[in-house]
Amino acid sequence: MRRAVITGIGAVSPLGLTATETWTSMRRGVDGVTALKEPWAEGLPVHVAARVDDAFADALTVREVRRMDRVAQLTLVAGRAAWADAGSPEIEPERLGVAVGTANGGYGTTLAQHALLDERGHRAVSPHAVTMVMANSPAAWLSIDLAAKAGARAPVTACAAGSEAIGTGRQAILAGEADMYVCGGVEASVLDLVVSAFSRARAMSTQTDPASASRPFDAERDGFVMGEGSAMVVLEEESHARARGARILGAVEGFSLTSDAHDIVGGEPRNQARTIELALRSAGLTPSDVGLVHAHATSTPAGDLNEVRALRSVGVGAPVTATKASTGHLLGGSGPLGALAALGAMRDGVVPPTLHTSTLDPEADLDVVTEARTTTAEVALVDAFGFGGHSAALVLTRS
Repeated sequence: MRRAVITGIGAVSPLGLTATETWTSMRRGVDGVTALKEPWAEGLPVHVAARVDDAFADALTVREVRRMDRVAQLTLVAGRAAWADAGSPEIEPERLGVAVGTANGGYGTTLAQHALLDERGHRAVSPHAVTMVMANSPAAWLSIDLAAKAGARAPVTACAAGSEAIGTGRQAILAGEADMYVCGGVEASVLDLVVSAFSRARAMSTQTDPASASRPFDAERDGFVMGEGSAMVVLEEESHARARGARILGAVEGFSLTSDAHDIVGGEPRNQARTIELALRSAGLTPSDVGLVHAHATSTPAGDLNEVRALRSVGVGAPVTATKASTGHLLGGSGPLGALAALGAMRDGVVPPTLHTSTLDPEADLDVVTEARTTTAEVALVDAFGFGGHSAALVLTRS
């Protein structure tokens, strides 16, 4: 049987400009949430966000920066890093694919170009606006950069998009459609309209102190913190990887994607539980095999408890970590960043802490890891649930 193993990983996040920096900060409990100081944030009830240092763009050419929205820029830097981490292997273009998920695509360009249209007329609009705005732009640019011709897929399934991208790559490899896939997710939505809209939906934290804004499973949680960044992995058919002597970081052993068909915003615990069950079944594993859970846990009052109910009903009793407290919520990029955390935890034997969670919600009766602890986990579950009822689960193994 064909099997999808992980041979490379790259990331650009609020915790660092590389996967190594991100993981090191994550396991040490570094907080990437900071105050929102942009003029547009004045008067908003939302005061914090998790931003990527603009220095990440130093790895790009001036031409690339000019022709790409921030989502494509972040993807290209993280994707190139993942490819380099995999050893930049030689492969036939027709056997290499990419998949990049995003919730919002090039919103930054949309807002900026609309402002130019209003202020200066249609001649001020960039000729690159169309390709900068489109949600498939990150996948398209990465496929061009890597000369990947086995598909450039672009899931747009809200906060499940990045996980779906990894699952898509796994499925293509198992089906024999490709031997390698570079896949993950990205988001760049620390923007006035997006933050204002989520604020009006009462989904975001209104805390003024960055050190208390995102607190998954805490009794006093009041919403999520917007984050940005990209995390990408290189998936490779196992025999292909071993034939070239690649370093294997883990495997995507199982995956499931379902739709709640319940509510455009609220998740449905029974279907989330079904998603987890299907992912485990696809891996040939049981709930008792799971040694670690990276929870979706965005710190919203309802969302966190939906996930608790789903995990409880399935019977997953493993320790749970939720790193969005330190990175913010990367929307479409959140699942792959969770995968990075899970892989790092299994490799180094350390579960990163869930920051700021001091008083556990009585209904969140899980083993929530609030301080870094050792682990011998060989199997990790990574949850991702998005607006629209998109539910995804990845099952990762250490090798």
